[in-house]
Amino acid sequence: MVRRLLAPLLLAVTLLVTAAPGAVQAAATPPAPAEDPFYLPPDPLPAVAPGDILRQRPVDVFAEPLRVLPAPVRAWQLLYRSTSATGTPNAVSGTLLVPPTPWQEGPRPLVTYAVGTHGLGDSCAPSYKLRTGTENEIALIAQALLKGWAVVLTDYEGLGTPGTHTYATGQSEGRAMLDAARAAAKVPGSGLSSSGPVGIFGYSQGGQAAAFAAELQPSYAPDVRVVGAAPGGVPADLAEVARFNDGGAAFGLVIGAATGLSSAYPDVPFAEILNDRGRALVQRVRQACVVELGAAAPFARLQDFVTIPDPLSHPSWQARLEENKAGQDRPGAPMFLYHAAYDELIPYRTGKALLSRYCDLGATVQWQRIPLAEHIIGVSVGGPIAMDWLGSRFAGKPARNTCAGGGFTAG
Repeated sequence: MVRRLLAPLLLAVTLLVTAAPGAVQAAATPPAPAEDPFYLPPDPLPAVAPGDILRQRPVDVFAEPLRVLPAPVRAWQLLYRSTSATGTPNAVSGTLLVPPTPWQEGPRPLVTYAVGTHGLGDSCAPSYKLRTGTENEIALIAQALLKGWAVVLTDYEGLGTPGTHTYATGQSEGRAMLDAARAAAKVPGSGLSSSGPVGIFGYSQGGQAAAFAAELQPSYAPDVRVVGAAPGGVPADLAEVARFNDGGAAFGLVIGAATGLSSAYPDVPFAEILNDRGRALVQRVRQACVVELGAAAPFARLQDFVTIPDPLSHPSWQARLEENKAGQDRPGAPMFLYHAAYDELIPYRTGKALLSRYCDLGATVQWQRIPLAEHIIGVSVGGPIAMDWLGSRFAGKPARNTCAGGGFTAG
């Protein structure tokens, strides 16, 4: 029924835009997060529980940048309480999307969705991009909505809200995902229940967030009823991923990760070890969205921007990178883990090593190698499979376990 409702409306948008452009007016562009007081947390932050809503408002979201007709969903923008990587209370923004048709089979399922790398600038926040019709993961988000599920998307710490985005910090991202699920169930009129089933989804940076959310849930959010987690293309070992991309075309992502981690952990040496080129690059990266971030310093090396031989060997950096290495705690729910065989950004061996660690922990994991695929094709092919896998978990079907019998070594 949801498909029958959404399809004609999307067709109507196309017809209006192409057949009568003079009669159609685009909605006014919302202010950027830096100019929107909604994103500014109350000061001091109230003494409330993780996942409590600090502020909310209904919004229109758009599936296309012309912004002619809002997407046919109910949408709320949220500012909610979460927790930083070092355990400090913080405020994170996000968006809740609920399909318009009733759910007839118990509590409506909720997907807590973590986007892949969007950048570090506040205008890269998914809550803003959904309102401006420029969210590049809208097709996967729509797949979940078309199944009748609600979707909540975290903006992550510092993306939209004040401060530098703690990019590549799994400890922060995982908590933001779990608290987004808590907050979603508290939105009046959403029809969601705190006892409803929750699925975790994310790819690339979002895969890191999803893996950490699954690992943190038993200790941090046991009240969130997670029935399955589907992380893909996970940068599970940041030190390995950084060395893999050092000197590569997307080296800007390495500087972005260092910037994000240094924001999460002030104890790591960063600003004080940058040279003039490094300071200029970081200034650009802090405002960059994904395309500019990836292309910020093609084929450069970390050594080009710092004053010490190997920052990654510093004890403080090693300790914080280890804290954000996925696969150290057993997830509380089954997992679907997938990786592109020829991923040019996050090596396939990183994904296989993560699988091995999860199997050693006794986790239930279904592994999926995406053959003949690089990073983007990995999510284009694997993302819809992961959504279908979550559907089986919502339906209460048993999950397959690649780890059983040691069969994970092939592929």
